[in-house]
Amino acid sequence: MTAFSSIADQLATQAIELPSWAFGNSGTRFKVFGTPGTPRTVQEKLTDAAQVHAYTGLAPSVALHIPWDKVDDYTALGAFAAELGVSLGTINSNTFQEDVYKFGSLTHVDPAVRRRAIDHHLECIDIMDATGSRDLKIWLADGSNYPGQVDLRARQDRLAEGLSEIYARLGEDQRLVLEYKFFEPAFYHMDVPDWGTSYAQVAALGPKALVCLDTGHHAPGTNIEFIVMQLLRLGKLGSFDFNSRFYADDDLIVGAADPFQLFRILFEVVRGGGYGPGSPVAFMLDQCHNVEEKIPGQIRSVLNVQEMTAKALLVDRDALAAAEAAGDVLGANGVFMDAFYTDVRADLAAWRESRGLPADPMAAFAASGYLGRIAADRAGGTQSGWGA
Repeated sequence: MTAFSSIADQLATQAIELPSWAFGNSGTRFKVFGTPGTPRTVQEKLTDAAQVHAYTGLAPSVALHIPWDKVDDYTALGAFAAELGVSLGTINSNTFQEDVYKFGSLTHVDPAVRRRAIDHHLECIDIMDATGSRDLKIWLADGSNYPGQVDLRARQDRLAEGLSEIYARLGEDQRLVLEYKFFEPAFYHMDVPDWGTSYAQVAALGPKALVCLDTGHHAPGTNIEFIVMQLLRLGKLGSFDFNSRFYADDDLIVGAADPFQLFRILFEVVRGGGYGPGSPVAFMLDQCHNVEEKIPGQIRSVLNVQEMTAKALLVDRDALAAAEAAGDVLGANGVFMDAFYTDVRADLAAWRESRGLPADPMAAFAASGYLGRIAADRAGGTQSGWGA
């Protein structure tokens, strides 16, 4: 048995959720760019997402964003997704695009604004009930730009109060996952700037509240794999948002900026029990495609996660533990690096073919002509996007 064949069954359990918004138009703070064939409806987003799963076998579910993906009949939407070979996944709330949220949502000083934000999240849970979704993912743009602008402590108290009401509405099998971001859109402080703040808030709520770790939401030089280890150790890592960044923003293809970092993160996931069918940790992409085509961008992303997962699974854990126990610094590092430098691309291609998938999903999708067809079929109407 080869080293790769010993991990093939573990790879077969991998599932990476796609975000519906990745298939809409997006851009920078200065411009949202349109492209031919961009979906105009949530149904067209699901149709595009299903292409990623069809070519990779890695993306069986699609996260929705409310209100961008609101429909009148979620049962019908779920049936539509099932016909495409995918399912509806995480429900993401939005309290950052209405004028009323200019100075915050769940942390706003005005009780009426906080009430509106809480009610929006309760509506999201109603949608979860209709779709069968497990997770409500919350990312808050709440923060401030200037010292003295707000009462930092009071905002934490208001956040705790709002999250408590939302948490109380969760069903027995539903979860709340709280994301964090250390800056943007606020530049002096964010109300949930780091994993510690997210952990403190969700730990106070109960076992159905966990942390969402976005791989792009950290200061330069942060040891993200340490955070992954700690949250797994504490039983509070609920989900990943996978993406990359170079300077500041966080919406690039995962693994593009630092593949070695992605490998290190996934190794800690594997070692910490965060990978596999019994794991509570959900994998999801959270990125947008401004200059590259959206569907190939998502295909490349899930393949990058798969490749680094394979390398992480190939680490000789026994040899690593022995070197660590012996204080063999270079030996332990060598075991680790051997797995990272292993070229698994040919093995993965053969693995895909054995499961009826194309050896090269990127090339197969490009040859399908799908992008040309949707560019012709989706002329007219209003394209989906940020609206920024």
